[in-house]
Amino acid sequence: MPETTTEVTVLGAGAVGICCALSLAERGAKVRLIDRGDPGQETSYGNAGVISPWSVIPQTMPGLWKKLPSLMFGQFRPLSVRAATWPRMVPWGLSLLRQGTEARVREIADGMELLCAPSVDLYRRHLQGTGHEHLVRDSVYVHAFRDASRASLSSLDCTIRREKGAQLELIGADGLRALEPALSSDFKAAVVIHGQARALAPGRIHTVLAQKAEKLGVEILRSEVRAVIPDGSRWAIETDQGRRSTDKVVVALGAWSKPLLDALGIKLPLMAERGYHVEFPEPGVTLNNSVTDTDAKFVMSSMEGGLRVAGQAEFGPVDAPPDPRVKTRLSRLAHAALPDLAEVEPRFWMGRRPSFADSLPVIDRLGVRDGLYGCFGHSHYGLMMAPKSGDILADLVLGQPINHDLSAYSAARFG
Repeated sequence: MPETTTEVTVLGAGAVGICCALSLAERGAKVRLIDRGDPGQETSYGNAGVISPWSVIPQTMPGLWKKLPSLMFGQFRPLSVRAATWPRMVPWGLSLLRQGTEARVREIADGMELLCAPSVDLYRRHLQGTGHEHLVRDSVYVHAFRDASRASLSSLDCTIRREKGAQLELIGADGLRALEPALSSDFKAAVVIHGQARALAPGRIHTVLAQKAEKLGVEILRSEVRAVIPDGSRWAIETDQGRRSTDKVVVALGAWSKPLLDALGIKLPLMAERGYHVEFPEPGVTLNNSVTDTDAKFVMSSMEGGLRVAGQAEFGPVDAPPDPRVKTRLSRLAHAALPDLAEVEPRFWMGRRPSFADSLPVIDRLGVRDGLYGCFGHSHYGLMMAPKSGDILADLVLGQPINHDLSAYSAARFG
């Protein structure tokens, strides 16, 4: 392991922060990781568990504006906006829609590919030797359709994936029943994306990786970060347990990155996009792969803790309480998609995705003063993008050569 005297403090111990800390420690930096909660138990805990090299399609697509009424007010209502958020949501949403040209979608997909393509291999590299390698399992990703006419390999998203090397397969009702017998017969076709993996316990993966980081010398502190302050040639981190000094700071606080940076005069258009899941501990049915209900916009996956149904995009204040109505809605949708799902009380969870309008994160030096970096804004793709983001960030912080164009992740792209 190379040696360096650089002290780096990573703020945020989600998937991205943990991977940043691991990559920095592997390069010989002295690393401190600070979070108010246990590592990997906030937003990273509750995702759908898909580890997808082919998750290269942004949230915006051509014609999205036509679908907004049905997304917000239709049968499945996967999108909602809390009243207090509308003043910020309007300009952010207009920016999202402006990204939705084919040319721009293809540019964004290139930026997403760099971060997502090595995700399975990098997770396996990080887990190697921990005794928990089984937590990443090979699978396919099933995009299930009720209307078979909507399942096509010629759609723009499938075309982009195929151009980048993905193996896609179109199957009908019989093929879908053979692949996932538990699914409702209402689903008539599916696009199957091969070459995927899935996490059997996203939270436990990051607990394991945090433990590995500690063995590499990373100091993990459970404290609430209140401010980052220039301190001579260094930086001071104000926490609820006192002040810490460091050479360099990496802000990887997800949706909580914005208020911290606002206080430093660094204004970035980051939105808190809240997501939910219900998890059935004794579901009575099993899915062999990760399955997306393309109409209702949620993902179902069998995990160690039960069968998880994750979805919804709710824009609201970052610390607002969960909407309890979502539990009923997701439970109802889960039973419709899986008719033999046991009638058991599911566990209910809500997390906050940090989202920019172009679905790409910031991985960059921040502000005009040396030593402050950002690695946040990974939207729906944090689990996939975390390991490669950590590698890039570590090289950036330590001044190592980077053989990639990082302009897609620049903080300056917002003007």
